[in-house]
Parts: sequence; C-alpha cells; structure tokens
Amino acid sequence: MTFRTAPEKPVNVNYLNKKLKRLVLFAALGILLVLAALFASMLGTYKTGPKEIIRLFGSKLPFYSGPEVPRLHDVIIWKLRIPRILLSMAAGSIFALSGTAYQACFRNPLAEPYILGVSAGAAFGAALGIVYPALFVSVRLSAFAFALLAVLLSWSLASTRGSTPGAALVIAGVVVSSVFSALVSSLKYIAPDAQLREITFWMMGGFYYAGWQDAALLFPLALLLGIVFSFFAWKMNILSMGDEEARSLGVDPRFYRPFFIGAATFASAFTVSSSGIIPWVGLMAPHAARMLFGSDNSQLVPGSALLGAAFMLLCDTLARSLTGSEIPIGIVTSILGAPFLIYLLRSRGRAAYQ
Repeated sequence: MTFRTAPEKPVNVNYLNKKLKRLVLFAALGILLVLAALFASMLGTYKTGPKEIIRLFGSKLPFYSGPEVPRLHDVIIWKLRIPRILLSMAAGSIFALSGTAYQACFRNPLAEPYILGVSAGAAFGAALGIVYPALFVSVRLSAFAFALLAVLLSWSLASTRGSTPGAALVIAGVVVSSVFSALVSSLKYIAPDAQLREITFWMMGGFYYAGWQDAALLFPLALLLGIVFSFFAWKMNILSMGDEEARSLGVDPRFYRPFFIGAATFASAFTVSSSGIIPWVGLMAPHAARMLFGSDNSQLVPGSALLGAAFMLLCDTLARSLTGSEIPIGIVTSILGAPFLIYLLRSRGRAAYQ
C-alpha cells in the first residue's frame, strides 16, 4: 500500500527576496542613523574627535575607570549636543509619522501635519506668549494650547450630522489657518522690535534651547507613536481605500480616522511647541519612504520614521555647523527638502505611484 503525501506549497522566491531586501534596507538605515548621530555629536563650533565621544559615553557607565573627562566636553557634548540630536531625531520622526497618517486618512498625497491649522495656531499662541508674557506660564505651553484649539475649531467646523468628511476637514483647516495667520500678522504689527525678532525666529523653527528634559519628553512620544501606528498599519491601508471599502472590510472610519488624525495632531502640536514651525519634513519623508518601501503602511510607517529622523538630524547639524551663527532650521529644510522631493518624483515617482 502506498500513501500519497500532500504536495508542498511552492515558495515564492520573489516575495522572500523582496522581504529580505527591505529588512536589509531597514537595518542599513538604522545603522546609518546611529552613525550619523555620533558624527553629528562631533560637529559644531567646538569640534571633537571619536576618542572624546567614546570616552564621554564610557564615563557615564557605572564601571568606568578610565581617565577623567574634561568638564568642557561634558557640558558641550553631553548636556548640549546629545539632547539636541535626540530631540531633532524625535521631531523628524513625529512629523514623518504624522504625515504618513494624514496621507492615508485623507487619501491625499499633499496632506501633512499642518493641514488642520496646527502651525498657524501654534504660531499665534507663541506670538501671544511673547508679546504678552504675563498672560501665560510659558511660550511653549501657549503654542501647544492654541495648536490644539486650531485643530478643534477645524474639526467642529467640518463636522455635520455626526460625520466629518475629509474634504470638509481640509477646507476647514485652510480657513482656520488663515484666521490665525492674520492674528499673528496683527501681533507682529504691534510688537516691539525685540519681540518681533523673537516671533520671527520662533516661526522659522530651531532647537536652540534643547535639553535633556525636552528629549526625555519627545523621544518616548516618537517611539510610542511609531509603535501604535505600526501596530495599526493594516487599518491605515484599509482607510486609504475609501470609506465604503473600509466598512465592508470591518473597519469603521468614523472611529479610526479621528483616532489616527487625533494622535498625529497631538504629537505634532507638542513637537511644534518645542521646535517652532519646521516645514517639509512631514510631507517629504513619507514620499521618500513610499518610493523606497512601497505603499504598504506596515513598511511605510517605520521607513518614514527613520527617514524623517535622518533628514531632520542632517538639517539641524547643517544649521548649527555651516556658519559661526546658527541658521534657523526651517530655512535649511526648505532649501534641501524641495529639490530632494523634485528629484525623487522625477526619478522614481512614476513607478511608485502606479
């Protein structure tokens, strides 16, 4: 008597190779990001070498028994540069993750974190805190509060009969942004020269006052946002197919769209309150990741986070290293972001969006 065995399932070699290539690419991006962070810690007005960096990190370990680290190195590298590097990477990741979520929820490749009035509301709150410091505890808290207020206004204007259409939300965001931008212009008109200069610099973005406290708040927020979005990435894929398709597949857009938009907006508002307005990152990083990893959000979410962190780190390093005085990072992101996005669209855009 002979027994027939069930035929083995054919192995999809192309799928395995594609998956392996993406894993290698993710690993390479992660390693390059760590190396870039270490390299950035050496650059600045006061330059240091790899030996000083290794000795400094070693001195923070409990079993270190090497030579004493100079106090100047500890202050410049550990207390100033490292928190700023971590803060810039976290901010870039949050903007990139928020842009990915917005583009999936709105089904719009031009959607980005500031679309609901976050930047305009934060700018008005910061300007109000600068011109009338006695009214607010801090400029950062004022910027964060008005950024959330702008989003709530956009949401309430767009909501009709218990639903919030994506197109109406975008239009409401444009209207609210225009109102807050006009209010900012009014405050700039009446502000004295010193306060006007401070408002202008805040609106161009920067990590001038970065410290360990800021990094300790923003870095875990970036990690949490990345984990949550990665876990629910398949729901983003379904939402990007449209409301009818989402309902037929068991995903309620009335719950998950506000969930993704709310989480992205809260994180973006918190980041803007710490860094000021930094354009392009939330728009550029998801597009660059889409051209490297495809449109599947399970790959796109971590890819966007890594690329956003790398791009922001590069821009911040250039901003504080190119000249003797620091350049606002918003200028650097605009100069580098626009040509890079044009290059990606011209070279690989057609294949990525077919």
